Amino acid sequence: MSKILNNPLVTLVITTKNEEHNVPNVMKSIKAQTYKNIETILVDNQSDDNTKQVARKFTKLVFDKGPERSAQRNYGMIAKSKGEYVMFIDCDMILSPNLVKEAVRTIEEEEFVALHIPEIVLGSSFWSSVRRFERTFYDGTVVDGARFFRKSVFRKVKGFDLNMSGPEDWDIDKKMKKEGIVGLLNAPEKTGRWNMRKFIAEKGIDSTKYNVAIYHNETEFNMKKYLNKKGYYATSFDRYIKKWGSNDPDLRKQLGLGYRFFGVFIENGKWFQLVIHPFLTLGMMLLRFMVGVKFLTRKSSKVENPYKKK
Repeated sequence: MSKILNNPLVTLVITTKNEEHNVPNVMKSIKAQTYKNIETILVDNQSDDNTKQVARKFTKLVFDKGPERSAQRNYGMIAKSKGEYVMFIDCDMILSPNLVKEAVRTIEEEEFVALHIPEIVLGSSFWSSVRRFERTFYDGTVVDGARFFRKSVFRKVKGFDLNMSGPEDWDIDKKMKKEGIVGLLNAPEKTGRWNMRKFIAEKGIDSTKYNVAIYHNETEFNMKKYLNKKGYYATSFDRYIKKWGSNDPDLRKQLGLGYRFFGVFIENGKWFQLVIHPFLTLGMMLLRFMVGVKFLTRKSSKVENPYKKK
């Protein structure tokens, strides 16, 4: 008999910064979860729009914390959560209906310490399609990052490293793997009617064709914003490298040319997708090249914090 019958409390922590337009969608997707023993916490970072006011229509657990997303996540997931399991969510994300139920079932039955969760990038433009295509290659690899955690273990490793903004997702993955196995959520999404299906269809995706996943509503792809965000994250890479060492096998893959341009896309038979989608493959390689330039020039260029209050 499945351990999910214990019905453990799951805390979902949403981090925000001027996200009033995204709050309703993520909250509606949480309300539509087939697993009901959920606590929802929103941790805001000094928004100057109506983010907190909108959020309070859905949950009473609305807090302020900064200065970066790592501090927001730790505050919600360690200081304020009551759940046996904790999961962090960006405000522009939408959870498929069975996500929490399948995450609890998987992590308990397999005794994982954390889970990677597949993400599907929304958008109908060519570059959004490229980002969606690229993201499928990363699920469960060292380029991915855990999102759903056993709180006891997350607290034991002291959560996210507050000295990083960007590679802290890789860092928490490595810390959790020292405590146990990090798995990949892989389950069919069997729910029929869903209140978010029409919205997702308007963003170019037929959700009935996908397994349990997070839909990432990044809006239509904006090259300048995308590269600015990647450039800002790259400014923390030196701290990440210093912490784990440049010869660490995971870092050699995450930051090395060979794996990031070739290995992650061809391992485990994934190369076939490159062959049948040549234009998406070319677009993906171009994006990887531009992100690589941002990484190489991180010390010589000033990069603006994309989350900084204007």
